[in-house]
Formats: sequence, C-alpha cells, structure tokens
Amino acid sequence: MSTSEVVDARKTRIDEEAAWTLLKTANSVTVVKGKKLQTFTTGSEEKEALLQQAMGPSGNLRAPTYRIKDQFVIGFNADLYEDTFK
Repeated sequence: MSTSEVVDARKTRIDEEAAWTLLKTANSVTVVKGKKLQTFTTGSEEKEALLQQAMGPSGNLRAPTYRIKDQFVIGFNADLYEDTFK
C-alpha cells in the first residue's frame, strides 16, 4: 500500500466544517477511541454524532485519520489497523 498524501496534524488544522467536507464524501467512517469502535454512514442524520466522535478536544479532526478509497478510519487501534491495512 502506498500513501498518496500526508498531512501533519500539528501544522495543518482541520476544523469541524472542513472535517465534514471531507467525511461526507465517504461511504463509511470508523472512529476508534481506545477499544471502542463506531462505524458511521455519512448521511446528514448522523452528522452531529459523527462529528462529536471524530473531533478532538482542541476542536480539530482527531489524528491519526486515514482515507482508504471511500472509507475513513479515525483514531488508533492495532487490531483494526491489522485488518484494514492487509
């Protein structure tokens, strides 16, 4: 697998509006916090719940965030990464 673009989260901040612009283009978004995993579709009815989970305490999109074709993975979980990045 190759990486087509890398953005340093310390230098480039993605606020809620910009995050939604990115995330709404995906078919699904998986958000991981510790061992808790949630998968969202990007319909407008899930917008608030998705953004609440995807945004960090600083008001920016949580890192790491990966885009894989039409799916986003936000947060870190070794088991999920192993399954996703085979």
